[in-house]
Amino acid sequence: MQKKGMKRILESVDQLALRIWNIPAVQKWVISLLYLVGGGFISLLFVVVVVLNGREDLSVWHEVHLENEFEAGKEVETFADYLALEEKLFQEVDRQVYAVTPKVAQDGISRYAPGSPANPSNYATDWNRTFEWKVEGGNAKGGVLLLHGMSDSPYSLRHLGESFHERGMHVIGLRLPGHGTAPSGLKYFDWKDMESAVNLAMIHLEGEVDEAPLYLVGYSNGGALAVHYGCEMLKQDDLPKVAGIILCSPAVGVSPAASLAIWQRRIGYVLGLEKLAWNAIAPEYDPFKYVSFAVNAGVQVHDLTVEIKKDLGHLKREGGLQKYPPVLAFQSLADATVSTPALIDVLFGELPDAGHELVLFDLKRSDRIESLVKSDPLPKIKELIRSTSKTYSISMISNDGSESGGVKEYHYRPDRSEPFVTDLSMVWPEGLYSLSHIAIPFPETDDLYGSDPKLSTTGYHIGSVALRGERGILSVSAADQLRLRFNPFYPLVKEKVMAMIERELE
Repeated sequence: MQKKGMKRILESVDQLALRIWNIPAVQKWVISLLYLVGGGFISLLFVVVVVLNGREDLSVWHEVHLENEFEAGKEVETFADYLALEEKLFQEVDRQVYAVTPKVAQDGISRYAPGSPANPSNYATDWNRTFEWKVEGGNAKGGVLLLHGMSDSPYSLRHLGESFHERGMHVIGLRLPGHGTAPSGLKYFDWKDMESAVNLAMIHLEGEVDEAPLYLVGYSNGGALAVHYGCEMLKQDDLPKVAGIILCSPAVGVSPAASLAIWQRRIGYVLGLEKLAWNAIAPEYDPFKYVSFAVNAGVQVHDLTVEIKKDLGHLKREGGLQKYPPVLAFQSLADATVSTPALIDVLFGELPDAGHELVLFDLKRSDRIESLVKSDPLPKIKELIRSTSKTYSISMISNDGSESGGVKEYHYRPDRSEPFVTDLSMVWPEGLYSLSHIAIPFPETDDLYGSDPKLSTTGYHIGSVALRGERGILSVSAADQLRLRFNPFYPLVKEKVMAMIERELE
């Protein structure tokens, strides 16, 4: 009876809709509305295309297609093959980019111009390339693979790498496909290319250290690759197993809009507008990081995060997460690149209790600063921090609110809602209101990104640049200039990382 009654109601609704539609005025109104919406969309699309295509002209480093870049499925079977191909790749970059870029004036800034202070040749080591640091005499205590972020290079994790090596670890800083050469590399790579490169490096590393434990350290997109590898090694018996994973600003969750950005590139391809393949076209002033950013790069990060969510869900259903290695992650509460709540929900919220720890760097807490904060990220995760049902520890690094700016660690164990408080004997630096996505793995003493230009060994320094003048004049925005590039609490990061390694080695 209920089904017959519902059927009669639906038939009545259909008849009413048909009668309304048969009214000429209604048809005219609906058609006009469709024309209006369609015309508005086309007009908006036209304006967006015109604006995007009106940006500065592309340079050779935006357009070159490098034939010797690694791709999954290429005839590269070992890590030695990968390095041999990388050598050919950099020879290709020399011929097709550096050799055709005009020399600039003495102080002219261009990564690819001969004579520029931003040219990587000014450094004793070209940190754009893969590096491998073996332990003298063999007998390494362990092996560590460093995975840099999107648009970055192996330079980004070199400081942690040096600390590992000093403690007797065999270290590889892997240059991921599409990186370290020219920004155009970001247009062509796929995240599976990076996955394949990571697998080659891990297999090689395992062979170099025999039975010693292996560790993965990932920064930003490299963090996503490390989390993904942690899942894959549990599903594939032929992949080396890692004893621990360390993450800095991991890209476990990004905006879904990244997946829609592919349409920008497709429209550009159809219309023959190369500039639409780029989210950002900018001067290349950084010797070890692309400043220009291709649409494809954001799409690949998004696709990788989707894969991670699937991986973790599958392992949880199968009970495989019980074997997931210990995770130690460092994340700025203020992060314009990746989602801090997603890191908790997608990764830490799924992991069983196995000694995992998330270290969060808070905003500077003071009446003066907080009165200017537009959107405080803390309230969104405060409940998660204090939850007694969480399966991981959270350490919040925050100032105590005093005029001195003293910094404390508020450590929340899985079974406690109230923290253990430790005075870190640190002071929040004057003039800084938060850390940033890009700051976590760099100490204040870094040559390029640190706080003091006097410490630079090359005379080129961008860590504390803040040029003043009228807005809209420089091609480097004030936001990029003022974004924090170093971590004033890096000694704490180093201490916690080394403590984790030493616990595992005992």
